[in-house]
Amino acid sequence: MPTENPALPLVDLRSDTVTRPTPAMLAAMWAAPVGDDVYEEDPTVRRLEEAAAARFGLEAGLFCPSGTMTNQIAIKAHTEPLSEVICEQTAHVYLWEVGGIAFHSGASVALLAGERGRLTAAQVEAAIRPENVHYPTTRLVCLENTHNRGGGSCYALEDLNAISEVAKKHGLARHLDGARIFNALVATGQRSEDYGQLFDSISVCLSKGLGAPVGSVLLGSADFIKKCKRIRKVMGGGWRQAGYLAAAGLFALENHVDRLADDHRRAAQLAATLRLQPYVAEVLNPETNLVIFRLHDTQPAAEFLAALEAQGIRASSFGPQWIRFVTHLDVDDAMVARIEAALAGIS
Repeated sequence: MPTENPALPLVDLRSDTVTRPTPAMLAAMWAAPVGDDVYEEDPTVRRLEEAAAARFGLEAGLFCPSGTMTNQIAIKAHTEPLSEVICEQTAHVYLWEVGGIAFHSGASVALLAGERGRLTAAQVEAAIRPENVHYPTTRLVCLENTHNRGGGSCYALEDLNAISEVAKKHGLARHLDGARIFNALVATGQRSEDYGQLFDSISVCLSKGLGAPVGSVLLGSADFIKKCKRIRKVMGGGWRQAGYLAAAGLFALENHVDRLADDHRRAAQLAATLRLQPYVAEVLNPETNLVIFRLHDTQPAAEFLAALEAQGIRASSFGPQWIRFVTHLDVDDAMVARIEAALAGIS
């Protein structure tokens, strides 16, 4: 739908994946030394994998095109057919990865109802299957931090520790979908190095809040990553001169982490404005950069989104009468003021 004022720049709140590389990031990409990564000859890919692993206190990394690929590679590496994965019922690995757990790994899924996507150690322990020929064998616990469907909710470190201890006690592998892990770290002040002690594998996305155009890195032990590299190959994920993209990821890790606090501040500001609108029924407290809110039934969601679109503002439906705003690198304070004015003008 065309906007009423095409001279105004588009404000895209649909996702933090819509960002474009900054001029400085583009310069780093063009200057990157590259090679054939299938032959393990791309020095920039190596630098990215090593730098990402070091941040989390893990031995090795594997650069992949997407977070879906890194998650599904990890799940396949940790499981075998007839096994089971424990995760929250709205987890990205279950809802938004095309049934990949079944397709790639032949594994079952035990779905638990978390609080804004967060599980407890007691829930995880209760979901572990006893030995029985009729049951799949529990092999893996998958957590998501921050949790997308939970509105960017963050785990407390003590809760992650408790779940990790339960998993270790029962011999289960632990995987973290850390698509927005740096948002969680900035919001909570937690240390990335602690996560390497809590999880056997971590998926880190570079193309969301960090602003790189493409890519995620799977982290783990050297032996685990060696196994995962073969799985990446069979999934068609072998790179050639991928260093140009890896350079963007390196730049993002070095320059775009601390600034995530600005995204969180803007999300909180938008949430406060939404609470003042008579057509808004509920706003989830934004812990990071996601603002999830519900409209009253008298304000149809499609009409609300169309009214924003007419002002050059895009957002996403997040379920019946639910809307999601996502703040990111390409949303500045002037744009937030535009959004607030547009919200106030909707009746």
